[in-house]
Amino acid sequence: WMTFGQEYLTHLRVIQNIGMSRIDPVMYNGQEIVPIQFLKAVLPNPGDLGENYTGETSIGCRIRGIKDGKEQTYYVYNNCSHEAAYKETGAQGVSYTTGVPAMIGAKLFMQGVWKKPGVWNVEEFNPDPFMKELNEQGLPWHEMFNVDLEL
Repeated sequence: WMTFGQEYLTHLRVIQNIGMSRIDPVMYNGQEIVPIQFLKAVLPNPGDLGENYTGETSIGCRIRGIKDGKEQTYYVYNNCSHEAAYKETGAQGVSYTTGVPAMIGAKLFMQGVWKKPGVWNVEEFNPDPFMKELNEQGLPWHEMFNVDLEL
């Protein structure tokens, strides 16, 4: 699951409500503009904000089901410090946790580890080399078994 704070969601609703998320051109003072492109031009560059990020990202996957006749829960997750990511790369943790997995996928493809004839989703490949690389590339993951994660 993915969650966002109420303040973030409120900002998104306001942007939608005032029409700034529109992707179709509108006329403004005789000039055609696309609201979302204008918004991008006036907002700060996300790359410039990393220095001020604090805290951690928390990305995980919870799998719940029946195994051997008993309900089981498995949770695999990673926490990434914004401050540590910025110190290493000059970018905050969201960028780090987006870029590193993409790099690993490209690496596994180029090495032939994730290469088969036809069209494949990454989820269809053996996950073990990917998970091993996450640990080696600065995104260590952790496991929890049969824990209640409900809020």
